Amino acid sequence: MPHHYRYLIIGAGMTGDAAVRGIREADPSGTIGLIGSEIDPPYNRPPLSKGLWKGKKTRGIWRDTGALGAALHLDRTVTTVDVAGKRVTDDHGDVYAYDRLLLATGGTPRRLDIGETDVLYYRTYRDYERLRALTETGMRFAVIGGGFIGSEIAAALAMNGKSVTWLIQGRGIGARMFPEGLWRFLNDAYGEKGVTVLTGETVADVRRRGLDVVVTTHTGRTVDVDGVVCGIGIRPNTDLAEAAGLAVDDGIVVDEHLRTSAADVYAAGDVARFYSPALGTHVRVEHEDNANTMGQAAGRNMGGQAVTYDHLPFFYSDLFDLGYEAVGDLDARLTLVEDWKEPHREGVVYYLRDGRVRGVLLWNVWEQVDNARRLIAEPGPFSADDVRGRLPA
Repeated sequence: MPHHYRYLIIGAGMTGDAAVRGIREADPSGTIGLIGSEIDPPYNRPPLSKGLWKGKKTRGIWRDTGALGAALHLDRTVTTVDVAGKRVTDDHGDVYAYDRLLLATGGTPRRLDIGETDVLYYRTYRDYERLRALTETGMRFAVIGGGFIGSEIAAALAMNGKSVTWLIQGRGIGARMFPEGLWRFLNDAYGEKGVTVLTGETVADVRRRGLDVVVTTHTGRTVDVDGVVCGIGIRPNTDLAEAAGLAVDDGIVVDEHLRTSAADVYAAGDVARFYSPALGTHVRVEHEDNANTMGQAAGRNMGGQAVTYDHLPFFYSDLFDLGYEAVGDLDARLTLVEDWKEPHREGVVYYLRDGRVRGVLLWNVWEQVDNARRLIAEPGPFSADDVRGRLPA
């Protein structure tokens, strides 16, 4: 006999946990099943590259999903979704029947195209444990990738006394998001903290040589280290949705109530592509705020409520003694208006397109996210002089 749940969730990450909480708001007693490919129950992911490296305890990351009455099926990978028969099968051969299904399948780290085996693609709690273990004996580390994971892990390792070589394909740290002056400042700031920042470098080979791991770049540079960490983005896990015949376009396409193209099937989190009224386009967002708010909204809708998801998520990062929050589209190709209280230490950067604010970077400026959202929602038109000085508000 298959398991049967009124609500079945594929994906036991932050989004899955938030969906359980949303369901419980709408339906205190309906049966909930949660299937996760990791061996661990749901946990908060951001501390893996932030707080846990600053002395915070691991016990603070667990979300205690089981206390909400959800049955957890962990260390299992769903292999097929039958939307017509409302059944799901996992890699153990177990079958789960459902009334309503949520796909919160997240994403898989992109890998280097070099056939290596000695690279840690950093994403999960087990990856954190593995890197922690490496730091107990190793002193030299290479970090590959200039995005969120790269910037945070490079800082975390350096703050823990490690020698870090950071290889970035682009011209600088966050060069796709930040004004040129800011990313050049960050290049220097990381260098002052002891991180060797190598820009314009791509990895050609990673292999073990004795006790060392040797990273070779396409320019012929070699770096001998004790461990290699890579963060070059994720690929949304849409395979199940595609095989089930759901609409997919750089993510699983959902409507304003987070429903997919199949009846009683929803999607949320990193894997979901939704329409953002504030930005006027479809987006897919890979950050904590979206995982929590979207998962909760999906759960409430599964439970019978009619919640429209029009939230504009924010994201944030900690980089040594610097930090920021941001909302909207941070694309350095847009028209950038910089408004610094102290250059590259405290200020706001506005991202404009066609006379509207499309994104806001709050650099060491706090408690302004909601004001930034309201500014993005305003129709404009805005000039540089119009937005300069608008925040803090």
